[in-house]
Amino acid sequence: MSVEEKHLNFLLRTARGGRPGSGAGTGPRGGRSWVGVGVLPPGQSGQQDCQGAVTRAGRLRGAASPPVPQAARGLGGMAPSSQAAEKQAPPEPGPGRELKSWRCLVFYLCFYGFMAQMRPGESFITPYLLGPDKNFTRQQVTNEITPVLSYSYLAVLVPIFLLTDYLRYKPVLLLQALSYICLWLLLLWGRSVLHMQLMELFYSITMAARIAYSSYIFSLVRPARYQRMAGYSRTAVLLGVFTSSVLGQLLVTVGRLSFSTLNYISLAFLTFSLLLALFLKRPKRSLFFNRSSPVGSGATPSELDRMSPGPGRPAGRKAGWMLLDTLRRLTLVRMLWELRDNLRLPQLRLWSLWWVFNSAGYYLIVYYVHILWNVVNPTNDTTEVYNGGVDAASTLLGAITSFAAGFVTIRWALWAELVIAGVTAVQAGLIFLMYSTRSIWLCYVAFVLFRGSYQFLVPIATFQIASSLSKELCALVFGVNTFLATILKTTVTLVVSDRRGLGLPVHTQFLVYFVYFLVMSAAYFLGAVLVGLRHLHERRHQPLPLAQELSSPEEKATQVLSVQDRALLPDPEISTWATGLASMEQSQQPEAKA
Repeated sequence: MSVEEKHLNFLLRTARGGRPGSGAGTGPRGGRSWVGVGVLPPGQSGQQDCQGAVTRAGRLRGAASPPVPQAARGLGGMAPSSQAAEKQAPPEPGPGRELKSWRCLVFYLCFYGFMAQMRPGESFITPYLLGPDKNFTRQQVTNEITPVLSYSYLAVLVPIFLLTDYLRYKPVLLLQALSYICLWLLLLWGRSVLHMQLMELFYSITMAARIAYSSYIFSLVRPARYQRMAGYSRTAVLLGVFTSSVLGQLLVTVGRLSFSTLNYISLAFLTFSLLLALFLKRPKRSLFFNRSSPVGSGATPSELDRMSPGPGRPAGRKAGWMLLDTLRRLTLVRMLWELRDNLRLPQLRLWSLWWVFNSAGYYLIVYYVHILWNVVNPTNDTTEVYNGGVDAASTLLGAITSFAAGFVTIRWALWAELVIAGVTAVQAGLIFLMYSTRSIWLCYVAFVLFRGSYQFLVPIATFQIASSLSKELCALVFGVNTFLATILKTTVTLVVSDRRGLGLPVHTQFLVYFVYFLVMSAAYFLGAVLVGLRHLHERRHQPLPLAQELSSPEEKATQVLSVQDRALLPDPEISTWATGLASMEQSQQPEAKA
């Protein structure tokens, strides 16, 4: 064998991944070689390596590259050595480093969520507008300024919802922080009704952008940590609202600061939260528009992937079918098409209706209750205004009732209408108390209880809706419910509050809201009665024990088997809950692997 042939064999053995002078068994660092495995990593070709080795050997001989031997051609099914694989695959961070990164991320997000709620002057905006600093009349605030909030919120809700996902959250968070700053600048230096209406426009943008924070936190963590992250972020937000309200009340009552000074302090906090938002990490993916790339063929598809249309129709199809197929390929249209089938679930319909009608009434009360307090207690002494303390107490009670709702274990398929009817009746009574009382303290207590009762049903409605839907459809349902509630709230505002409608004073408006909640309560009680009658009718038609005794032994055995088979079937509510969790887990698996 010549020197060139020996060198050629040496290069071929090196391309196969073996050590010089030995068989292909181990890699250069003691790792296992890929030779003989028969599986190549993506983008690698053993045949190209061997051809390069032969070419280099030919150049050493000063001749043209000889044809590749058959043995070398068969190397296309082999992979490079472990050294090449180590260069391509980046080292994964260890568990300690990952845990440290997770803790830093949680701390920063929660700290930002806490600081974004630090607005101690927010509870005193209405008395500030009605006080000597701005000197607006009660009629202007009730019928000209406050209604703009509902109109502008309806206008910006859908665009901001779509931009939040398309721009991947962080730009919308920056927009929210800038809108807060513009809001307080107008509040401090605005003098006309138009300035205050622009202030309400910026406030509606901040309200619509709240979805960006709740969605942003889930785009940066793994699905296995969603529940913990939701608890941490929700706690940070509630703690920020509570701290802000208590701080504002202490500065007004104890520190005897004016409402104007309190607004300057709020502006300073909001400027700091804008600086924090600049350093937030921008996610690489989002729920609808910026989805992660498809994973391997063995991965479970998400809800959007499962809703993709099948193979196309024949080439000779009509233009109408082509247009319909194009519409079905749109993400939002596909999701609405899928949601149409899920609306057959009775619990989904019930809690979605509750979300629409109760949320509209709840926010109408929240928007106008501060004006009602000024009617009940028209004082110019700022130390006697306890709006901040009431907001803090209602936030604390809402957090407690939301937490307690997680421990309520009843058969919601049977008792949901009755529970909703009872809570709605209590809310109607509290609104009537706020309307009829002349004591500001009774008015405060009634509002705290009203807000706590609403927060009690929110987590129950959230679970009942989310348990039967995937993650994508769940987000769509909540978005649609919120949009419908906003339309209803805007319609009521236009008819009842706006000066172009009835233009009722705030005291009369609360009488209208009382009737609104009373009608809802009666409708839910009627639904509860119908559900109870249907349940009794189903139980009445079950086989009686006497009929079983009079039947033959063969019929008894058949009845026993049928009863046992029914006992093995899961409860309908539990089955719906399990199906919802399974679909949510399937939609989360591709993201966990991405």
